[in-house]
Amino acid sequence: MTTRLSLFDSPLFLGFDHFEETFNRMRKSADGYPPYNIEQTHENGLRISLAVAGFTMDDLDVEVEKNQLTIRGRQVDEEDGRIYLHRGIAGRQFQRSFVLADGIEVLDASLDNGLLHIDMERQEPESSARKIQIKPQANGSLSTVKTIEVDNRDD
Repeated sequence: MTTRLSLFDSPLFLGFDHFEETFNRMRKSADGYPPYNIEQTHENGLRISLAVAGFTMDDLDVEVEKNQLTIRGRQVDEEDGRIYLHRGIAGRQFQRSFVLADGIEVLDASLDNGLLHIDMERQEPESSARKIQIKPQANGSLSTVKTIEVDNRDD
């Protein structure tokens, strides 16, 4: 029996199990098609560009769910009487996923000359520091109520 250790096995990372599951799923699904670029467009702007030659807007689907951006492509095989002597342009279906950090918002998607561009922007998080009141237990073991300060900022 082999024990596999992970960064997320630490008791300091409470509730992060889903990150490891997402990493494993992403690693298994990465086959290299379609090729893509990720670029920084300005200080807080990002753009993912996928090479989707031959796909129309109706063949593509872009979806964000739970901090995961998923792009799917599926061409309808049209029987229009064409006889191919060589068919080297990939037209297979694909699914490409990206995990987005908290605060990354997908702004829009556009199709231009065979490239699907997805523009995103990093939103500055608001501070959510708040005080948590410590209450005495029912058996009266604590004689006074005490307040401590908790900082919930995402740094």
